[in-house]
Amino acid sequence: MRRHSSAYTTGVASDETSSAGKTPAPPRSDWATLQRLFPYLWQYKWRVIAALAFMVGAKLANVSVPLLLKELIDTMNPKGELGAQAMLVVPLGLLVAYGLLRLSTTLFAELRELIFAKATEGASRAISLQVFRHLHAMSLRFHLERQTGGMTRDIERGTRAVHSLINYSLYSIFPTLIEVALVLGILAVKFDLWFAWITVAALVLYIAFTIVVTEWRTHFRKQMNELDSTAHSRAIDSLLNYETVKYFNNEEFEAKRYDDNLERYRKAALKSQSTLSLLNTGQQLIIAAGLVLMLWRATQGVVDGRMTLGDLVMVNAFMIQLYIPLGFLGVLYREIKQGLTDLEKMFTLMEREREIADVPGAPALALSANNASVAFRQVNFAYDPARPILQDISFDIPAGKTVAVVGPSGSGKSTLARLLFRFYDVQSGQILIAGQDIKQVTQASVRQAIGIVPQDTVLFNDTVEYNIAYGQPGATREQVIEAARSAHIHSFIAATPKGYDTTVGERGLKLSGGEKQRVAIARTLLKNPPILIFDEATSALDSANERAIQAELQSVAQNKTTLVIAHRLSTVVDAQEILVLEAGRIVERGTHAALLAANGRYAQMWALQQSAE
Repeated sequence: MRRHSSAYTTGVASDETSSAGKTPAPPRSDWATLQRLFPYLWQYKWRVIAALAFMVGAKLANVSVPLLLKELIDTMNPKGELGAQAMLVVPLGLLVAYGLLRLSTTLFAELRELIFAKATEGASRAISLQVFRHLHAMSLRFHLERQTGGMTRDIERGTRAVHSLINYSLYSIFPTLIEVALVLGILAVKFDLWFAWITVAALVLYIAFTIVVTEWRTHFRKQMNELDSTAHSRAIDSLLNYETVKYFNNEEFEAKRYDDNLERYRKAALKSQSTLSLLNTGQQLIIAAGLVLMLWRATQGVVDGRMTLGDLVMVNAFMIQLYIPLGFLGVLYREIKQGLTDLEKMFTLMEREREIADVPGAPALALSANNASVAFRQVNFAYDPARPILQDISFDIPAGKTVAVVGPSGSGKSTLARLLFRFYDVQSGQILIAGQDIKQVTQASVRQAIGIVPQDTVLFNDTVEYNIAYGQPGATREQVIEAARSAHIHSFIAATPKGYDTTVGERGLKLSGGEKQRVAIARTLLKNPPILIFDEATSALDSANERAIQAELQSVAQNKTTLVIAHRLSTVVDAQEILVLEAGRIVERGTHAALLAANGRYAQMWALQQSAE
């Protein structure tokens, strides 16, 4: 018989209630998001400066190409006064210079990317690692509430956004702006101001049109991403609960629910694509109009004798160089806006406050095997203020002794373990380890001192050896085998074709409930902490294995401070003290014999279980 604590459900419900009542934080501005990203890049400031220098060099070379092309064409003008030898030497020199400028443009661009790649990848790595650490630092309440699929998508998009923002801004937007400024300066100086004004007018109209339409399109894109995350979350949730889907024959129900999400995503994607077509058409119309006006003006200049044929070619080359990158401005702007949105989501996740945090300057727990006592002092706790879970709980577990907690489902037994691990903080009272309030010491040191065999064992999708060695990373194969022997699972592992290299599958689904529980026992035995918690540690085992492992657990618990949470009373008869928990209160306490003699609640539970067996 397996027990499911209603406290777990209450924790989820209360968190959803509290989250629903909170006012969502105002969205971060794009500039604030960039400011948040900047420190990660500025760690590589010399690379940033070098990349910017190469970028400017590339654009100077690029702008020089049309100027050189003009000189080449004008030199070839047969009306010139150059001699025959000069007619051969000068163009040859100009052609070589033209080729070198073309090469230098590409060379500077590649050097910029080569230099800045380390900064981009380094920033992306630092942010990803910080998010990962932050998620592990969040409270249990947060992880009970989160949707794994949607959250992983947000993190994936945010990490990718670092690359896209840097690539689009440093490699496309800034170089284009530099080139526009250089070209406008050349046109204004060499020719009349009309060339500059036509270029400026076309650029302003193009950029204004792009920004207005892209801003209008943004909500379609956001809706599309939200629907994509929802569909992904539903799919992941369904696959994680594969067995439940099969038990209730709900494959078609899950497929229809997934398809409904995909259909909503399809409609949003079609809206996004149709508005994108409108944007691209408008952009090309503006570009074409600007190009025609510029060439008409240049042609008139050639006809009037104010400009040479080389000037006409130069103007055309300038316009092509400007408008080709501008043709992608809509895509760039949209991607940058989307990148900022994705990055803002990830930064918001990183800045979400931790419910359980160490006090500033908290020391590590000072502990030895001889003083690993545990004490609950008038502890009151509730996941939801409207429904108390533990009320005025006080008891002691002397160092090296075993205390058992029994009681009906939902009485708050597993909550004791969660509070001892400090997954939650008590509303009032104290929990002490070796006389130290666990609120005043670091969480890491508290959890390092405690080992647990939980009722519901979840394993990593890795090998058996990896899952057992997780109790002590870096443990040798011999140590893993010894722990497996103590947990009575070595024979089973050795009989499998791959032995300790056998993969257990997602959440350990390739193993039976009893096998998973024995792996969990082996993992905790390998950790060998001074404080142990057994939360229905043998509930998934058959009677023969339960008796064998129970004896092993009693042997392991010798000289260790042990809290046993049990439903089957036969597993706790040897405990130094047994607490009977009911509705969050301790209603009885004593040894097995004393509680039977008292003929109270414990005696009734014992009689019921004995008759059932």
